[in-house]
Amino acid sequence: MANKKPKKKKFRVEEGKSISDVLQEMRNEGYTPVARFEKPVFIERGKNVEVSHQEIIFEGKLIEE
Repeated sequence: MANKKPKKKKFRVEEGKSISDVLQEMRNEGYTPVARFEKPVFIERGKNVEVSHQEIIFEGKLIEE
């Protein structure tokens, strides 16, 4: 049996990449986006907690051909 791709895979928008870059990467790997998750990333500054940035993750479903 050849290397079989998982039916679902998560793709994270890393620093320096745009959402368009990640969506293109998904298509290149044979996945289509089915969900988008966003969550805040917090950092502590002294006694204060601040939002550093939003983490964006796409869930891709394998395109059946």
